[in-house]
Amino acid sequence: MTVSELYSYLDSAIPAALSCDWDNDGLMCCPDPAREVKKVLFTLDVTGAAAEYAAKNNYDAVISHHPLIFRPLKSLTSPKLIALVTNGIAVMSFHTRFDAHHAGVNPVLARLAGIENAVPFSSDGIGLIGDLRTPLPAPEFAVRLNTRLGSDSVRIAGNGICKRVAVVGGDGKDSFGEALDAGCDTYLTGSMSYNSMTDAAECGVNIITAGHFYTENPALDSLSVLKGFQPDFRALCVKQERRMDSQFGA
Repeated sequence: MTVSELYSYLDSAIPAALSCDWDNDGLMCCPDPAREVKKVLFTLDVTGAAAEYAAKNNYDAVISHHPLIFRPLKSLTSPKLIALVTNGIAVMSFHTRFDAHHAGVNPVLARLAGIENAVPFSSDGIGLIGDLRTPLPAPEFAVRLNTRLGSDSVRIAGNGICKRVAVVGGDGKDSFGEALDAGCDTYLTGSMSYNSMTDAAECGVNIITAGHFYTENPALDSLSVLKGFQPDFRALCVKQERRMDSQFGA
């Protein structure tokens, strides 16, 4: 399988039509479209340490959730970009299209949270809303999330019962209005600003933030479904720790 064939497969499985119009994802770096792909590194973020690890261990491609390049480049001086290009390593990123995918960030988060019958509520198709199997007071629900997500940064505003829960992994400040209109009594997201969180809580809804990283990282296993795509395809799925570079070692 070549880099070009690999991207075509993933682009078909996780189509760009699902991406938000402001997003920048897809094939981020492609020094050689015809390079044969035998080793792929899956990671949430293409950090400098991830790029160095891929280069030192002869990976042919890196597949990430967060885009390698999000804003326009004015110069090519980043050590990680230079390392990727000089070592011929392709990078493919699947951001909001993976958030909205049926096996992506929010379905995984909803399942871990114990939410059933989750359906989209937001106009971008990313946010989901559903019901907890067993309604819980907000502090108890937060404890569950802390345990299941491995998070140490769960914050709560509100002390009511959580039953009808809206879920938006990552940064959820822009979707709260639609979640409220959809009838949620609890809004679970990765991160919101202090002011956004307090303003939202005044609407009488429980607000729970569990960390941008912690609400997205569990879905990495779904992104790495390609591990079984062909018998000789060697893949490493790296579930990152809180300290973003720690999993790659010194």
